[in-house]
Amino acid sequence: MADTEQDVRYKKVKFGAWVGIIGNVVLAIVKGFIGVVADSRALVADAVHSASDVVGSVAVLIGIRAAQLPPDRDHPYGHGKAETVTAIIVAVLLVFVGFEIAISAGRSFFEPIAVPGIIAIYAVVFSIIIKESMFRYKIFLGKKYRSDALITDAWHHRSDVFSSLAALIGIGAAIFGGYLNIGWLVYMDPVAGIMVSLLIIKMGWKLGSEAIHNTLDHVLHEEDTQKMVDQVQDVEGVLEVDELLAREHGHYVIVDIKIAVSPNITVEAGHAIGKKVKHALMEIGYVQDVRVHVNPYLREENEGT
Repeated sequence: MADTEQDVRYKKVKFGAWVGIIGNVVLAIVKGFIGVVADSRALVADAVHSASDVVGSVAVLIGIRAAQLPPDRDHPYGHGKAETVTAIIVAVLLVFVGFEIAISAGRSFFEPIAVPGIIAIYAVVFSIIIKESMFRYKIFLGKKYRSDALITDAWHHRSDVFSSLAALIGIGAAIFGGYLNIGWLVYMDPVAGIMVSLLIIKMGWKLGSEAIHNTLDHVLHEEDTQKMVDQVQDVEGVLEVDELLAREHGHYVIVDIKIAVSPNITVEAGHAIGKKVKHALMEIGYVQDVRVHVNPYLREENEGT
């Protein structure tokens, strides 16, 4: 039996979440080990950052699984918002990590900093390449399959790229300063770390605000629902679309629509037209359910006379 569109979406998005979990575990181990060997505080801190990202990726995986559950008595509209709730959790984690990096960087101004080994540079470059690749893959999947959780986690990977870039600048400056015996260059690491932490906090705030907006029964704008209106107006028997509201529930939408039909047809005929309208809208991939209300078409009301 062939997989449905929802099954394909779930498998792809779940695979993306697992890519994040495995990638972060590998990076945390590699950067942690080399950070200790090379005596690089920046790299060890970046390894801790990658380890904390595993929590975010696991949360995404849990949210994706929960969103896949079918509608039930307590959740007649399904569990799609579980992904949006997960996106909020990851966004909060981003803000938390941003503050953590800023505090850690600030403390470095009051502690002696050793000059790290050159191998730390290679580890950071490796981390940047892997993280940027993970970001591009996940942002592609997230947009294609309308997954707030995956999109937010993708930007989490991009924040890691910024963090690793800060570590690269700091480590490079420290090595350069040690080679030329310029002590103050060592402190470029915490300066860069603070700048990056502000970017991460800003990104987490933005993504969290968007996710919260989507949880509050956000209705698609008129230009986003025009395709739906056009599709319904092509259904035989529909004389007017009185109202169409498409509410976002995570990766799918629930449509509430009011249509006008001839007042001279039977209730059964009106019901049949409503079923055709629902079928037409359900052909749109991201429409999960449609609630149709049938009104009698009154010429005077619709023409405003």
